[in-house]
This record gives sequence, C-alpha cells and structure tokens, in this order.
Amino acid sequence: MSGAAARNAPAGLLQRRWIAWLLAALLIVLSIALAWQREQAQIEDQSRSVSVQASILGSSAAGALAFDDADALTEYVNALKLDRGILAAGIYGDGGPLVAGFSKDGTPLPTGVAVHSPRIQGLQLSVVAPVKQDGLALGRVYLRTAVEPLTERLSRYAAIGVIVLMAALLIVILGASNAAAAEANRQLQEEIDARERAEAALLQSQKMEALGQLIGGVAHDFNNLLMAASSGLELMDRAKEPARRERLKEGVRDALDHGARLTQHLLAFARRAPLQKEVVVIGSRIDKLTQLLDRALREDISVKFDIAEDLWPIEVDLSQFDIALLNIAVNSRDAMPNGGLVRITARNRPGALEGQDAVEIGIADQGDGIGPEAIDKAFEPFFTTKDVGQGTGLGLSQVYGFTRAAGGTVSIAGTPGKGTTVAMLFPRSRFPDAVYRAGTRPNSPAPVLGLRVLLVEDDPTLNDLVSQMLQELGSVVVRANSAAAALDALARTKIDLVLSDMVMPGGMDGLDLARELRKRDGKLPVVLMTGYSAATGLASEEGYGLLRKPFDLDTLTVRLSEAMEAANRG
Repeated sequence: MSGAAARNAPAGLLQRRWIAWLLAALLIVLSIALAWQREQAQIEDQSRSVSVQASILGSSAAGALAFDDADALTEYVNALKLDRGILAAGIYGDGGPLVAGFSKDGTPLPTGVAVHSPRIQGLQLSVVAPVKQDGLALGRVYLRTAVEPLTERLSRYAAIGVIVLMAALLIVILGASNAAAAEANRQLQEEIDARERAEAALLQSQKMEALGQLIGGVAHDFNNLLMAASSGLELMDRAKEPARRERLKEGVRDALDHGARLTQHLLAFARRAPLQKEVVVIGSRIDKLTQLLDRALREDISVKFDIAEDLWPIEVDLSQFDIALLNIAVNSRDAMPNGGLVRITARNRPGALEGQDAVEIGIADQGDGIGPEAIDKAFEPFFTTKDVGQGTGLGLSQVYGFTRAAGGTVSIAGTPGKGTTVAMLFPRSRFPDAVYRAGTRPNSPAPVLGLRVLLVEDDPTLNDLVSQMLQELGSVVVRANSAAAALDALARTKIDLVLSDMVMPGGMDGLDLARELRKRDGKLPVVLMTGYSAATGLASEEGYGLLRKPFDLDTLTVRLSEAMEAANRG
C-alpha cells in the first residue's frame, strides 16, 4: 500500500461511516415519516368511520324524530354502547334539545350542538351530523370516540425499532406493498358488502312480492266467498218458493265449504294444519284411490298404478294425502286436454331423506310439461299457469305444506311438451305394527244419544251454535266459557265427554285443560276443537281427539263416537 493510499484509508473509512450513519439516519427519518403518515391515515380513517356511523345513526333516527318517538331513538342510541370505541352519543331535536343519548366516561353531553366535521380535542374525536328527511332538517346526531394516546403509539412502534434500523428499506417496500394489498382487500370487501346488500335487498323484495301476492289472493277469494254467502242469505229472505230457497241454501253451503278448504290449504302451505297421522301402506289403498281419481278425472284419462310389493309403511294424514294426490292429478288432467295417461308409482328409497329411509310416490303425466321458470314458482301460493278462473293456485301449495308437515319433501320436474312428474318423499314409519288397513274402521259411528257433554267455548256465538248441534244429536249439554268454569262444572256435575276449544283466554287453554283432566280422571274422553293453534301438533301426539273448524253434524258425530270408543277400550 502506497503512502497516499494509507493516508486516504482513514478518510475513506470515515466517509463510509458517515455515509452509513447518514443512511441509518435517513432510514430512521423515513421510518418515522412513514409511521407519522400511517398515524394520520389512521386518524383520517377513524374520522371517516365516525362520520359514517353518525350518518347511519341519523338515517335510522329520521323517522323516529319525525314522529317524536323517544323510545325508538333511545334504542337506536343504546345500540352504539356495544361499540367499545364510542364514548358518547346523542340525538338532538331540530330546536336543539337532547332527546336521547349516553356518555360512558361520565362527561356530560353538550346541551346544544352545531353541525361540524370530525375534530380532535385532546384524546377524543367528535362529529355532529345533521338529520334530514326529504331535504327537511329534523335534528342532529353527536358522536364522540377515543383517540389512542401518543405514548401508546410510540411504544407500539418501539417494538419494531431494531428491525427498522436493520432493514428500513425493506420495511418501506413491504409497507408500500402491504398498503397496496390492504387497499385491494378493502376494495374487494366493499364489492362483497355491496353484493351482499344487493342480494339482501333482492331477497326482501321477493319476500314482499310473495306476501303481496298471498294477501291479494286470499282477499280476492274470501271476498268472492263472502259475496256469495251474503247475497245468498239476502235472496233467501226474499225467496218464497221452497225449491229456490233450497238452491240458495246449497249455494251458501258451497261457499262456506270452499272457504274451509281454502283455509286448510293455506294452513297446509304454512305447515300449520293439524294432522291426524296414521301408519299406512299405500298399496292397501289402491281401490280407494282409484275411486277418488275416477270421480275427478275425465273418461279420456286413464290411471295406472305401479306399486312395489314390499313397500314400507309411512305416517300421513290420510285425508290430507288424498287431497294432495287429487290436487296433483287435477293438474295432470288440466295439462292433458286431449286425454292421456297418469302413472302413479311408489318405491322404497333407502337413505333418500337426509340419510333416512323413505317412500317415494311419483305422479307423472303426458301433458304440456312445465318450464324452468314455472318450476321455481310452482309451490308458491296462488301461482298458476292456468287461465283466469281455471284454478286457485293453491293445489301444489297444499302438497308442499302437507309433505313438509309429514316430515318429507316434494319436487317437480318436467320439460315443455314432454309431461310433468311430481315426486313426494315420506319418511319410513318407525311403527310398522300400527298399520291401518282399509276397511278396518266401523262403517257407522257409535251413537252419542244421551251423552252428557261439557262444552267449553269462550266465543258466545259458537258456544250457542255448537250447543244446538250437540242437542240435535241428542246429547245433554253443560256449557262453560273458560277452563276455570269447566273445572268448576266438572266438580258439580257428572260428565261423559268434554268438547273444548283449543284457544281460550284466562291462562289455561284447551290443551292445558285436557292435560289437567287426564291427571284427575284418565278415562274421561276429551275432544279439542281447533281453527288454528300452534299446540295442535302436541295435542295430536298426546292422543287427544281433534275436531277441525268448521265442522258439520256428521263430522261432530264421528269425532265424539271415536272418543267414546277409545275411552271404552281404555
């Protein structure tokens, strides 16, 4: 090494050291600057977040402010208590008074506030946003949140100080990359949120459309029924010929029966219809089903049954099953104006119902078929592809509700011009020994003449009418308008049978009364009347007789006789 080189070496080393220190200082300054920038961005983000929360609170409170609903405003404000970052919130009326609010840190809420953008005061950030509806100022909302102290922010960055000194450039690069990734993630999240909001809005719109269609259909059909009954009764008052009065009476009766069927269809669709399940093998009912379908179908339509010999038993309400099968068959009939074949099949389907054994009953026709759009809406109430006046749109809705209430499922498949197939899946019965065989029921009910019946009905009109029906059957009637009155009557009078409504005031309904009577006298038969009750399923499972409203004398006789026979077998 020459002398000049030797002399220049310390100077070069010092220069490199200064460069290293300068680079280190530059890296530190850049790191501090980046940290400061991120802190400012965080404060700005917090400011935007508080502004958005204030806008949301203002939008939610607009309607309540317009109607001076203090309770609703208090609920809106209290919902923000769950946010740990919010220290205080308040809603003010147009005149400036505080209507609802809270303060977690004990600092009183301001008595009057003016609209201002987010501002920092000490370690807190506050914002006041206007509440408007259709351009009209209704009031203001006030939010105050906590800002992280400087010492906590510095301690957070001290943990990465060593890494910053050793690899500041890499940190800066990674920070920029991370910022880009965060921005991309934010944009993606915004797109996801926007899509979810759009899907939720679409779902709500579809729900409201379906509800409007349901209400409109019910109102239309019931108005028609009320018109038929009202005009029929009015004309009966004016009619003098017995034959004409009889025709008018039959018309009113038909309207009432149609209303009862309409109600049952709606309850079946909603899975609220009371079911009287029986264990049955479908193959044993072919003769009855053939008679049922022969009456409903035209002569140019033939029915072919293809029933497996080893078919498992299922548990269904036989009357609802017949109605469901009839509804499907009628649709097949209407889809084949020139005649054709309806094929009814029944097969065992092991594990087909969510792993549970099931029996599949299929009804296939050779009709016009069904398109994908109609399949999606086929089970909606009042949806129909038939001409006006040719169908109610409740047939497949009843099928859907019935199969679901029975624990099964229903599906529909078809192609335009190539026919339609409806498949019902019912779970295999766990009680094969209780199979009902056609023809095992008595042909005529046991007489109810002379029975002392305790009638429990809170509606005075129905109490009087049902009492007259029982007297028409030759029963002796003891009347009560509540469960308490019924228990009092039982303590004073010998009763052979109790006929009670399901829904009654006073804390004890019909099912509670039946349970109490079973505790006192397990042999006393009880029949429960129901138009609709959420406890109907429990009543059926517990073995109480059910009588669906509206009912006629024949149905009343059968239910009372069945209850007496069951009690006698006891």
